[in-house]
Amino acid sequence: MNYITRLLFRFLAGGFAYGGIEILTRGYSHISMFIAGGLCFVFIGLLNEFLGEKLSFLSLMVLSALIITAVEFITGVIVNLWMGLGVWDYSYLPYNLKGQICLLFTNLWFLLSAPALLLDDFFRVALLKRKPVKYHAL
Repeated sequence: MNYITRLLFRFLAGGFAYGGIEILTRGYSHISMFIAGGLCFVFIGLLNEFLGEKLSFLSLMVLSALIITAVEFITGVIVNLWMGLGVWDYSYLPYNLKGQICLLFTNLWFLLSAPALLLDDFFRVALLKRKPVKYHAL
């Protein structure tokens, strides 16, 4: 599997996973969430690929949560604030930024980043026949 195919696979896997999580938790999703989820999984996969054995698993989780939060903020600014589609609004939650991101969801992204990192590693081993990342806790 070449590099572009790997990125596309990560994008599709992340898009379907993110949309699926939204459908399970909210009952619906939006195409922008598929795109955001795809980008998140691509970035998390690249983080895992290049820094997975250099950083602790906890550090990878923190960076992944920040990546997801950043992608969600950029997506929210474009989709909700510029385009006015109103896909989500966190303005009722404490510690929010323009209603597009909030501390509660950043913490949730931190928790969800562990399975995302492990899923990326599973794909690397199962599909690419590469060695798994040797994670270290701290």
